[in-house]
Amino acid sequence: MTINLIADVLVASLLVATIVTCFILTRRIERLKADEAGMRQTVGALITATDNAERAIAGLKSTLGDCDRTLEERLRTAERYAADLAAQVEAGQAVMERIGQIVSAATLVGAKEVPVEAPAAPAPVSRLESAAQSAAAIRARAARRLEEQAA
Repeated sequence: MTINLIADVLVASLLVATIVTCFILTRRIERLKADEAGMRQTVGALITATDNAERAIAGLKSTLGDCDRTLEERLRTAERYAADLAAQVEAGQAVMERIGQIVSAATLVGAKEVPVEAPAAPAPVSRLESAAQSAAAIRARAARRLEEQAA
């Protein structure tokens, strides 16, 4: 009878150990299932975020393409304006040279008309001298404007 009793106690203790182990395993399985649900939610959120990011990247690429085209168009326009401005500056310089030649010619003609001995009374200003002075003033103003534009 003692052997039967010892065997029964041993079986009972093993049964209790099995029940405790099953209880612990059940709790772990429940936690794993809860973690699985959380992981599914996390994976779903990651998939959604990835889709949103892909759409945002496509939108950014489209916007970048638009910006690139707009910038290219503006650069072409700026190059045309720069070429036009350079042509206008050249034309202005040519006009300045002609005005300079006119002023030089008018000064030479005016110098030939002035007698060596100037009278004491102020001499009336001839039309040629007046034109030469006006041309010189115009030339000076045009030169200042060109310098201002160049700056």
